[in-house]
Order: sequence, then C-alpha cells, then structure tokens
Amino acid sequence: MTSLTKLSRSVKNMVTLITGAGSGMGRATAKVFADAGAKVIVSDINEQNVIEVTNEILKEKKICSGYVLDITSKGEIENVIEKVIKEFGQLDHLINNAGIAIPLSIDDENYEESWEKTLNVLLTGQVNLIRRALPYLLKSKNPRIVNISSTEGLGATPRNSPYTAAKHGVIGLTRSLASELGSTGLTVNCICPGPIRTAMTDNITEDNKQKYAYRRVPMQRYGDPEEVAHVTLSLCLPASSFINGVALPVDGGLSIKRG
Repeated sequence: MTSLTKLSRSVKNMVTLITGAGSGMGRATAKVFADAGAKVIVSDINEQNVIEVTNEILKEKKICSGYVLDITSKGEIENVIEKVIKEFGQLDHLINNAGIAIPLSIDDENYEESWEKTLNVLLTGQVNLIRRALPYLLKSKNPRIVNISSTEGLGATPRNSPYTAAKHGVIGLTRSLASELGSTGLTVNCICPGPIRTAMTDNITEDNKQKYAYRRVPMQRYGDPEEVAHVTLSLCLPASSFINGVALPVDGGLSIKRG
C-alpha cells in the first residue's frame, strides 16, 4: 500500500549512543531504541550495569554494544567514539543522559567539590562528548542530539544549586547549539524530566513521593523512566526534523501548575 505521507517514523539501523544507560531513564531509553530497531550503544560508568543492560538487549536478538564510560574523562570519550565508529561505521544519535545529584546548601564545607563534580558530569561532560561526536553526526542523514536536563532547569529548589545551575546550563547549551548547527540538519533538543522513579529518587519514601505528587503534579504521580524514553525516541525520528532547540518538560504537568 502506498504511503500518504513522506516522513519516516523509523530509526531502524540507525546508531544511537546513550550515556548513563546502565540504570533509570538511560536503561529505559536503550531498550526503547532497541525495540524500535536502532543499533544501541550502552555506555555507563558502572561496568556491571553496562553488562546487564547490554545482555538484556542482546538476549532479545537486538543489536547492541556496551562500553564503560566516565564522561568526565576526555580520554574515555575519545576511546568510546573511536570504538563505535570502528564497529558500526556511523553515529546518528547522541543521547546525553548521564547524571548525578548531590543536594547540599551553599555554606556546606563540601560545596566546592560538589559544584565541580556536578558541573563536570552534567554540563562539561555533555560538551566534550558533543564536540568529539560532532564530525560523525554531521555525516548522518538523520543527525540528532538529545540532552537530558530537568525541570530544575526551568526553576529552582533550595539546597540544590550545583544541580540546578548545571541543568539551566544544559538548556542554554541546547539552545545555542540548535541555533549554531541548525543549518546542517542536525537538531539539538533537550528533555526536562520531572519526578521520575529512578535511582536518584529511590531514597524518597513512597509516602513522601505520593504527598509531593498529589501537591505538585497535576497527574498526581511520579513518572516512569520509559515515559521519558519514548519522548527521547520521538525527538530522534526522521519525522521530527523541524523540532530544534526545544526544552521539553516530561513532568505530568508539574512545570505549569501554580498553587
């Protein structure tokens, strides 16, 4: 049957590199892209998590490779990109998902250490990975960068300034690169997850989760990592070629609720 439309909603055989893919949203993203037919690169600082996720995907007879990657290391970034290109010959999507959260107040004695570590992972690491991957992304017929920010990048909460500053920075980076690279056909977007059930929220009791969601989230629940992952996939579709420079909340309506 002849299609009535021209744009594809398939990422089959495209190569997708995902950081922080060993758990939470990154793990869900790896599985969503694999189910959609992409060739998935699972990268994470935790070797055991890389092995587990890679094996889960391979068990379902989908194409996947896994690499240990500390995105604060330029050497490791260089090594992983080289291996990806050697193995697959291309790179179509870069998903900057690796994250860290160290809540603390401005007068904490460990503040400077936390600031440096948080910015290195959440912002500088994204920049370094983008710079190294860019020559290969620009050769793709469907180049996409999706940076993971947060609803903290749209507002702020107390005693979390390193994380909040970094997530604001991710949005600024996304918008600037979208403007700079748009003429090449490479789109750069970011997603701003709200309260999601990941390792970062495991230490919050279920009772407190429910109270927060009831008070702040119109849908009155926490989100699931897969709900974020499907939005990431949507931004990488060939059909999403005119979406560029957006900061898209995936938060059940948290960012628009007042009172």
